[in-house]
Amino acid sequence: MQLAISPRCPRALMLLICVHAMAGPHNPVLRSAEPPAAASSPDKERPTNRLAKETSPYLLLHAHNPVDWYPWGEEAFSKAKAEGKVVFLSVGYTSCHWCHVMERESFVDEQIAAYMNEHFVCVKVDREERPDVDSIYMTSVQIYNQVTGNGRGGGWPMSVFMTPDAKPFFGGTYFPARDGDRGAGTGFFTLLKRVQEFWSMQREAIEKDADAITELVKREMDRPRNSEDAFVEPAILERALQSLAEQFDPVYGGFGFAAANPNRPKFPEPPNLDFLIHRLQSGKLNETDTKTASQLLVTTLERMAMGGIRDHLGGGFHRYSVDRFWRIPHFEKMLYDNGQLASIYAEAYAITGREDFRRVVDETLAFVSREMRDEHGAYVAALDAESEDEEGKFYRWGKVEVEQLLSPQEFKLFAPIYGLEAVPNFEGEYYAPQLSMTPEELTERTGKSNAALEQQLTPIREKLLAARNQRPRPLTDTKILTSWNGLMIRGFADAGRILRANEYVLAATRAAEFVLTQLRTEDGRLKRTYGQGRSALNAYLDDYAFLADGLIALHRATGNERWLREAEELTRMQIELFWDERNGGFYFTSGDHETLLARGRDPVDGVEPSGNSVAASNLVYLGASLEKPEYLERAKRTIDSASGLLRQSPGAAPRLCVAYQDWLEATAP
Repeated sequence: MQLAISPRCPRALMLLICVHAMAGPHNPVLRSAEPPAAASSPDKERPTNRLAKETSPYLLLHAHNPVDWYPWGEEAFSKAKAEGKVVFLSVGYTSCHWCHVMERESFVDEQIAAYMNEHFVCVKVDREERPDVDSIYMTSVQIYNQVTGNGRGGGWPMSVFMTPDAKPFFGGTYFPARDGDRGAGTGFFTLLKRVQEFWSMQREAIEKDADAITELVKREMDRPRNSEDAFVEPAILERALQSLAEQFDPVYGGFGFAAANPNRPKFPEPPNLDFLIHRLQSGKLNETDTKTASQLLVTTLERMAMGGIRDHLGGGFHRYSVDRFWRIPHFEKMLYDNGQLASIYAEAYAITGREDFRRVVDETLAFVSREMRDEHGAYVAALDAESEDEEGKFYRWGKVEVEQLLSPQEFKLFAPIYGLEAVPNFEGEYYAPQLSMTPEELTERTGKSNAALEQQLTPIREKLLAARNQRPRPLTDTKILTSWNGLMIRGFADAGRILRANEYVLAATRAAEFVLTQLRTEDGRLKRTYGQGRSALNAYLDDYAFLADGLIALHRATGNERWLREAEELTRMQIELFWDERNGGFYFTSGDHETLLARGRDPVDGVEPSGNSVAASNLVYLGASLEKPEYLERAKRTIDSASGLLRQSPGAAPRLCVAYQDWLEATAP
């Protein structure tokens, strides 16, 4: 993320830079052997801190740390102000492997915890519950890294030191517990001591630097994204396609790769694929652009479906690949990915007629139904990346293990197709199963049709899945998030509509019923999260927009006017709570939300679409369906509010380009 700031290095920060430089590079996706667990007393009765009263599974995992954690809130900052202490903020999420590593190494270490409790007020945040807090302080870490020129990026776990009034002055990601634990770098314990030393000796200078960083955070998050003339023109659609084509990996699909750096992580980025689908469906592309859009879409989906990022035994997709080739995943499974990719593969099946794309949809939704649906019909947030303290252990295979589980004939068929004849592809001795050939190549090699081959492979995969299910399982993050359920509702509804599968529509309906009854207050406002039998926290723009989008997908699948009315009611309340009258578009937090350093409104589409992009599409659909031109006007103002971004980097907001295409079609004479 390149920030629009002028580099300067505050004086007091120079003292901290030397500590950070000694710490060495910490990459949250490194794969190295785990050191022995930090010293603790397993026989003692475990302490309980304030997190025991929270609903987030991530926070509850830390409820018995010896660190005296506070949840984000007034109590923590009042204590820090009263005692003149630095606030240490740790942000993570349940399925984050390196978040667990830092807990095992540092936060259960009684010596480190005692020092933290004496000198700091320690705050734990689940980034998925509080994306507002996460966004602000991740921006501060990126700004800190930029102004100090240390060459680092952001990531989780995120570690931020701030003044008692919540102004950040120093931050990073993962730190090993002690000096030399992972290479020659400085450890977290030494860092704590150095921060405390500087705070006690140079508090005034650090507070001035915190003011400076805070001002840069506000400037970055609150700056307008519209041009002076502030409107978008049709040529932006062609430029967005060109932008994606420039980022495209022509061999392995996907976007944002660097041929010289094949181990750069690669994400599915569904908003990019959604844009390509809409351009192809528009029927308004010339022959060259149709060929380009088809290549970008089909190559990416085919290679993802072949790769290790897809779970070939259990269905669904992992969060991202750690390499260009989609081979080795970062093993957590997120609801938001699988919800979006169910829609994408279903739409791609409708365009191409490829049965392998349809199988991906069915397998993905079978996985979600089996492992991510709770007893009420809604969907939980994520599955962890690790089990038994090792990343990927649940999903990896040894060749001998597979041979022992399968008959000789089964192994002879399975091994070459799923790469077990090659050298181990994971940690030098294990395999992450993936297809070694395209469907066409498989047919040519085996002499069998894809349908016949699938008939033989299905029982083999089922046998291996049954064996895998006997292993200790990764943790499940059981919280229910409104926004991610909206994406999953759309995934089921789109698949049901396109594949003519009523069971998928019923699954979407059941989830929608739960969210609308259990995550909505009597006055119609949404809540962000549900867990431990209760809903909590104010909802954000994404919650309103994504849920309305899911309800619109249900309306398209069923024709039931109820879902259209519910989507309109959510949108009406969203306008009331989040609308930016001055610039157009929507803020991320409501007007009566807790006051933070910045309010923020990011139009960039990432692994999830931005709330503004989805809100604009919703407004277009509602305006056209209900014949309400005022919704179409707000949709255009929302799109125009990001005109500067779209003109400078149209590929950064492809989902907003989808909304613009829809607006052009809805307002055409």
